[in-house]
Amino acid sequence: MSVATPTLKRPDALHTLHDHEVTEGLSIVIPAYNEENGIAPTLSELKEELLKLELDIPLEVVIVNDGSTDKTAEAIEPYLDDVLRLVNHPRNRGYGAALKTGIENARYTWILITDADGTYPNVHIPEVLEDRDSFDMIVGARIGEKTHIPLIRRPPKWALRKLAEILSQQTIPDLNSGFRLMRRDVVREFYNILPNGFSFTTTITLAMFSAGFRVKYTPINYNKREGKSKIRPIYDTLNFTKLIIRTIMYFDPLRIFLPLSVAFVGLSILVGLGTYLWLGQLWDTTTVLLFVTGVQILITGMLADMLNRRLP
Repeated sequence: MSVATPTLKRPDALHTLHDHEVTEGLSIVIPAYNEENGIAPTLSELKEELLKLELDIPLEVVIVNDGSTDKTAEAIEPYLDDVLRLVNHPRNRGYGAALKTGIENARYTWILITDADGTYPNVHIPEVLEDRDSFDMIVGARIGEKTHIPLIRRPPKWALRKLAEILSQQTIPDLNSGFRLMRRDVVREFYNILPNGFSFTTTITLAMFSAGFRVKYTPINYNKREGKSKIRPIYDTLNFTKLIIRTIMYFDPLRIFLPLSVAFVGLSILVGLGTYLWLGQLWDTTTVLLFVTGVQILITGMLADMLNRRLP
């Protein structure tokens, strides 16, 4: 697949393609927010890799400038041509919102998302495309030989991944990789739960697993980013935790409510037996409150599960 020689197009001349015919092909979606230092090298490398691809389907690149306040748009403009298009947000709306805009503007059935900061090597594109006919999503897992994930981010990432694995009952090598290939029609099914922030990738991972879609992980490298990360460690970690629990509850409420119910009932038994055997006096009020709380949680979970199964 050849890439045309760049011909400049003004960003404001491009319109949003919300209702258009989608045909078989590959749309690469790149959200960009204040990436004036990293976007040019990323696009240069991307174009080199696209020149090497031998695809039997058409492709395009859709960059979404998410209300950047620096010179990101100017850095992108020299690369615009018949293959690479730019869509602008008038204000910053978030990583997930930028991805949704790119997906809605995509002309083709397959969506490959990557970042504008150069962290995901584009040499891995052929690897994720290889088995696209057998899976609904192929994720680039940052477990290759060369991965540059800051040490401060590794403990919370590990904890969040383990929590997601326990709740989803799936092995998840990389919970929120931003380099993944997805079927456009499948992603759009989950728009009602996909957030506008960084947790977009975490949500689509859990949603795909919970809904029974075919997901594959392929190892990739991860480069040191250009510029400053937009991640807020404490806030985003808490937000990811909340989102993991909420997403699992959306698809399988009992997976959250049942362990909580068992925990409260088990605690009531321990408190009852412990106080009676070791103190010689049963803490009946505490024991009953813990037991009733466990039963109420179980009933709530069963009702939520029943409603979830009845809804289309």
